[in-house]
Amino acid sequence: MASTATAFAPAFSPVATLKATPLSPAIGAIVEGVDLSVPLTPAQKEDIHQLLLRHQVLFFRKQKITPAQQRDFARHFGKLHLHPIFPTVPDVPEAIVLDTAKNDLRDNALWHTDVTFQQEPPMGAVLTSRLLPETGGGDTLWASGTAAYDALSEGMKQRIDTLTAQHDFLRSFPVSRYGRTEEELKKWAETRNNFPPVTHPVVRIHPETGAKGLFVSEGFTTEINDVDPEEGAALLAYLIRHATKPEFSIRWRWEEGDVAFWDNRITQHYAVNDYLPARRIMNRITIIGDRPYGPGQKG
Repeated sequence: MASTATAFAPAFSPVATLKATPLSPAIGAIVEGVDLSVPLTPAQKEDIHQLLLRHQVLFFRKQKITPAQQRDFARHFGKLHLHPIFPTVPDVPEAIVLDTAKNDLRDNALWHTDVTFQQEPPMGAVLTSRLLPETGGGDTLWASGTAAYDALSEGMKQRIDTLTAQHDFLRSFPVSRYGRTEEELKKWAETRNNFPPVTHPVVRIHPETGAKGLFVSEGFTTEINDVDPEEGAALLAYLIRHATKPEFSIRWRWEEGDVAFWDNRITQHYAVNDYLPARRIMNRITIIGDRPYGPGQKG
């Protein structure tokens, strides 16, 4: 029987200024007591940081923030990323636009950790809704990599702790969908040239908590290195299925004014594509991270 004991229990600082209501034992909390449209106080910033480490994805209800204010909130937690493919908000290049009327967003409608095709994937991201389908739908799911890892058998943990895997831009951004015009094709080719396949550990050590988490996803992971290809394909398929079990995940039903902030180092997510032909528009700000490392590797 798989063990569910947490291998590492990070020491969190007490949260003084905010109220957080957990959504499940594994992942997620609703945070109250802060207005994200104004600069955070040092205490608020530290509390949100601690809550993010503890709950992995945070939700803030009834926020009225512009793309610029969303950017300024994200800047409290690191330097910001510029996405090589998605369109952005005019005058706020850090804010990507996810608009189903203008983009084919099937790459979001599968389990993925953002931008793992880069050597240094994002630390986290801040997402807010701009237009929601009147018909309902368009929920987003998040899954905890630490909860998934902790639930593996000890034998499986030993098997995968030292393995690495390939992550490839092409997995979610094929030229058939992102090279439809001459301008798109030029941008796609430049991105492909700048970001060849990269190697990341199958099990990632969180750089702040030290916790182990699965770091493979359907969105970008293509193969496990240094094992027989048939064995590696079966192992990767198993880990991807395991990582997204309901007991490791939550489902968020968006409402007007919602903001989500997640730790991209230890989670993956899935935007449910169940509302077309209705329109859905979201803005995402992405925070630059560091290079992943696994057990026995130096961070």
